[in-house]
Amino acid sequence: MLSAALRVFVVGMLCFAGNAVAAPPDAATLQAIEATAYDYMDGQLEGDVARVTRALHPDLAKRNVVANPNETLGLGRMSSDELIRFTREGALKTPRERWQRTVTVLQVDEDIATVRLESPWFIDHLQMGRFDGRWVIVNALWHRKVRGG
Repeated sequence: MLSAALRVFVVGMLCFAGNAVAAPPDAATLQAIEATAYDYMDGQLEGDVARVTRALHPDLAKRNVVANPNETLGLGRMSSDELIRFTREGALKTPRERWQRTVTVLQVDEDIATVRLESPWFIDHLQMGRFDGRWVIVNALWHRKVRGG
């Protein structure tokens, strides 16, 4: 039987270990996450349905905050099928010289990641999951950037 002092020490060590910072992701993991984000964005800019489809979970929830007088907390909603259709239609097709975009991996924890993607037109915050070793976008919250003149 453990003494009271030893029990306190063991519990404290377990709590400390449980709150330890996870090791940073390896280069291959970061590269795979970034590649998924670029498939998502560049696929839309190219009109490449295969790239966009590869980047998305089939149950993607893509949302943006909208002002809607009929909704208290208005959200625009888009599914993976809708995004794929918009890509097929060339909704964001853009000449390559205008492809200013950045991908920043904000956090990786085991099989989930959070990524910020910025283009001249939008900012997306992506939540990804790793399924059977493949990273895909599960959720995307985005907003349109204000174009200054």
